[in-house]
Amino acid sequence: MHSGADDDGAFLAAVGDRVRQLRARRGMTRKILAKDSGVSERYLAQLETGQGNASLSILRRLARALDVPIGALISDAPEPPVELTRTIELLRRLEPEQLSDALGLLVGAFGDADAAGRARRIALIGLRGAGKTTLGALLAERLGVPFVELDREIERESGVSLATIFDFYGQAGFRRMERRCLDRVIEEHPAFVLATGGSIVSEPSTFERLLAACRTVWLKAAPAEHMERVVAQGDMRPMSGNRESMADLQRILAGREPLYRRADAEVDTSGKPIPAAVDELLAAVSSPAEANAV
Repeated sequence: MHSGADDDGAFLAAVGDRVRQLRARRGMTRKILAKDSGVSERYLAQLETGQGNASLSILRRLARALDVPIGALISDAPEPPVELTRTIELLRRLEPEQLSDALGLLVGAFGDADAAGRARRIALIGLRGAGKTTLGALLAERLGVPFVELDREIERESGVSLATIFDFYGQAGFRRMERRCLDRVIEEHPAFVLATGGSIVSEPSTFERLLAACRTVWLKAAPAEHMERVVAQGDMRPMSGNRESMADLQRILAGREPLYRRADAEVDTSGKPIPAAVDELLAAVSSPAEANAV
């Protein structure tokens, strides 16, 4: 098992290697890079051999001198294909309205390659307490497909509870497991109803994967009803400082609502008995994807 120091050393060596490769690719000597970045040759030599622990300000100066994003120096991922880099640079220059059009073109050309499969994979999104587990299980029974809870899949794969995952691996570790489990569920099941965690929309690449692979439905409810359902599930934490908890819930909903609205359909479960909500949900997944409301 590698120690934290080993991991840090490997990371610093990788950063130094990136700097050296980018400098060589641009035909820059260490002296030229030192002059253009304002970082001493001696420090560059230490950095390129994995001995220098550069600050963010130094990495930013080097990135500017090498004419690359700072992420290109510190990313753990393999260097992307040149076509991807060119595409990202093109998209970066577009206005927000143009970006929306570009996304539409890309989704139209490549996003629905498996349109039939996508229609058979139903994903429910929304805040906790919206009814994703209860309604999702009943919908799966009606459709004759497996019901999957993504959070339970994460716990099953990791062997520990979500709380333990956050304690030991943090938010970033949880997000990696969430994406890995989502990919596995999509690959293993040709059809399913999936209940996702409420915050999955906050991770752009994972949410895009979900939207591309699944027919998504936003289950929504009034904030007070969200709170009541969570408490009814046995979680008494929202009752402590109820006014503050409700304000937090409303802020979270306001921040995520534009993302939730990207779903193919919406079902408002407020004040509805479970059988009626299931009927509406079934109608939502049976109707054309363009009908973005129920």
